[in-house]
Amino acid sequence: MTDSELAARVAQRLHGDRTGACFAVAVVGTDVARSFTCADPDAAPRIDGSSAFEIGSVSKTLTATLLADLVERGEADLDDPLAEYLPAGSEVPMFEGQPILLRHLVTHTSGLPALPPGGLVNDASDPYAALTPQALLAVLPQVSLDRAPGTRFEYSNFASMLLSYAVARRAGKGFDALLSERILQPLSMDGVYLSAPPDGVRPAVGHTPDAQPTGAWNFHPDLAGVGGVRATLQDMVHYVQAHLGQRPSSLDAALARSRQPVDTASAQPMAMNWMLAPLEGHTVHVHEGGTGGFSSFVAFDASRKRGVVVLSDTALTSTGGLGSLGLHLLDERVPLGAPRKASQAPGELLDALAGTWQLQGGPRLEIRRKGDALEMQAAGQPAFELGHDDAGDFYPLAFDALLRPQRGADGAYRFSWHQGGGVMQARRVPAGETAGATPTSASASASGLAAQDLQAYAGDYPLMPSMTLAIRVQGDTLFAQATGQGAFALAPVSADVFEAARHGIEIRFQRGDDGAVIALALHQGGQILRGARR
Repeated sequence: MTDSELAARVAQRLHGDRTGACFAVAVVGTDVARSFTCADPDAAPRIDGSSAFEIGSVSKTLTATLLADLVERGEADLDDPLAEYLPAGSEVPMFEGQPILLRHLVTHTSGLPALPPGGLVNDASDPYAALTPQALLAVLPQVSLDRAPGTRFEYSNFASMLLSYAVARRAGKGFDALLSERILQPLSMDGVYLSAPPDGVRPAVGHTPDAQPTGAWNFHPDLAGVGGVRATLQDMVHYVQAHLGQRPSSLDAALARSRQPVDTASAQPMAMNWMLAPLEGHTVHVHEGGTGGFSSFVAFDASRKRGVVVLSDTALTSTGGLGSLGLHLLDERVPLGAPRKASQAPGELLDALAGTWQLQGGPRLEIRRKGDALEMQAAGQPAFELGHDDAGDFYPLAFDALLRPQRGADGAYRFSWHQGGGVMQARRVPAGETAGATPTSASASASGLAAQDLQAYAGDYPLMPSMTLAIRVQGDTLFAQATGQGAFALAPVSADVFEAARHGIEIRFQRGDDGAVIALALHQGGQILRGARR
């Protein structure tokens, strides 16, 4: 692929996108193709080869490499308890005497929650800035594990911050110095930094999905391995080339170890902080990242010696991320995806969403039709207008959020509200219900399915040439996992209908003449993917 061919492919995905995002993209093979492309072609000068992007959670793979290097040096072992890497006296939760091991931290199976308790993360504009290792250790005793470590995949930034601190502490130096000495210098990743950019490197300005500039995220240096690394496109090209064996260095053994599958009792295939995804008969290492103003995607197929880097100066998690483009560039049989463009919502949908709604854990809202659009108003707040895009989502014109409609099995509409990295489900408020009333659970009649009942749905359901949805049973819960993604729990709604409300997903299973489950339909964001069971 040439630079011009890559630019044309990226433009097909991005030009006209309502987010106004810019992408820095590289396809790594025998040669390297690069592209710097913006939704608005006139905005192209805002990023170039000197631009440094927040790579978010892709930073976790660098932390894993540092741990792998410690293992290679005989200074660590994946079966070491986390407690041994923390200051004496640190209280680390256990489950029935079973400790959290390092292997659990690099596979997101520690059982620790996504974020530390105690309200330490309370500023959506810069959520990790106030966190320190001491603060994390102070709240760690407040956590109670409800299952054995290693048994279930649950993505945890809390665990990754502890790992970042533990790795630096075991090496006897700050995370910044350790990263530079063990990874950046051997791989000539000269533009990578945590706080101050090197000469010749220009920090890109991050943007929210409504095309507004936003501030950078900041991290305590020893916790930055969770998501605080900034890098240029060329830095990440060097990183991928090293994983593909194209940039030999003293780090080769550690990189190879970090790519090896890590055994746990969970159903999630993982290397050391790399998701392992099947793609047309190959295993692909994948990780995505996102901060308040940036998105990132890095993947490589070691067997085919091909890799992809996609960096964006816009937060795109709520609008689908960079996975479709990145996987398409690895294998063109994966759909490329399309730009999200402003569009007129059907009048039927506008009418269906009008009314009074209660956000779960949030305020009560009034949604009104205003001509051919919607406006929303929370109690005591000014009303704001919502736009609509051709992906089927509504979005505020004045700030970053997303209203994702979803039609239930009963034909009625509901929606999820996405803002600040969180998702809240909305419930229509019946006429006459007073604020604060406790509703009856709509799914109560469908709960309590036994494990043997859930097994009827277990299986693999190919949704497209490169994406399979695996349905598995763990305990008394049904889980779904798409290729290259983490597993998520499904809650029963009605007969043969389940939902993952946090993700705005509804799955409807289909039975054959003999009563056995033969297929499913996945509904999300107004789109439907169907797959036959195999």
